[in-house]
Amino acid sequence: MSYDLQEIDADVLGVDLPREDRFYRQLYLIRRFEQKLLELFTNNMLAGTTHTSQGQEANAVAIMEALKLDRDMVWSNHRCHGHFLSYCGQSYRLFAEILGRRTGACGGRGGSQHLHWRNFYSSGIQGGFAAAAVGAALAEKDKGAVSCIFMGDGTMGEGSVYEALNFASLLSAPVLFVVEDNGIAQTTPKELGVAGSITDRARAFGIDCHHLASTDADEIFATVSPIVDQIRATGRPAWLHLETVRLGPHSKGDDTRDEAFVAELQKRDPLTVYRDRVSDPGALEAWCDEHIAHVLDLALKDDVACVS
Repeated sequence: MSYDLQEIDADVLGVDLPREDRFYRQLYLIRRFEQKLLELFTNNMLAGTTHTSQGQEANAVAIMEALKLDRDMVWSNHRCHGHFLSYCGQSYRLFAEILGRRTGACGGRGGSQHLHWRNFYSSGIQGGFAAAAVGAALAEKDKGAVSCIFMGDGTMGEGSVYEALNFASLLSAPVLFVVEDNGIAQTTPKELGVAGSITDRARAFGIDCHHLASTDADEIFATVSPIVDQIRATGRPAWLHLETVRLGPHSKGDDTRDEAFVAELQKRDPLTVYRDRVSDPGALEAWCDEHIAHVLDLALKDDVACVS
């Protein structure tokens, strides 16, 4: 069977929808995509493991909305599916990549932790992209590009992050450092691994620091959009400490948190927070369900053939 990959994912991001509908479609799409990944993992259809971003979807949706994705660069981490889907909407290529298919974003060789698609990159090495994000920002500065790197609270002990902050400030690199602080690094609670203030980590380097505790896509967008505009206008870096939640385990089956604590986190589920803001959430959900089922079915076929 032959099909056009550009047609399959042509309208995934809902660029022509009102912002509320667009945001909710993307939030739900990310959630359904990762739920399917977990099903595949349970059925021994994925090699290795998988790191989901359930609870953190609003970060990806809002921050990608604030960036200019035709020129800006995104540097993600092991928990990257939401970032990637909101960046480009290539749901088929991501499924195919994780399943090891040759039609995947990287020919099925990298998986979700080693993605490259246009100006999007992911790596499972904590803080490993910090220096690259700064270097790329300096290289593309004359083009008005911003380099956005996503890190976690568990990255705060990596020396390369602070070297990157030092150079970003000294050389005026247009970088947005985003710390997605979900309160736990694999199974280590933040209070056992991070001393001092995450919000103020970059302040000593003369970098503007911002803090937001929210899983609300609208609130995150309202916070990050002027920060991105400031970076673009001044060519200076900025730091955003974004307190969020991790609703699932670190990877698969390694959640040591108390069930009552996780149940309390569910109240901050970004989909629940946002659902009542759209006029017909059921229609958006049905569209995503059908789309995810379709692209996964294609990616699972052994005789994948494409026209691209």
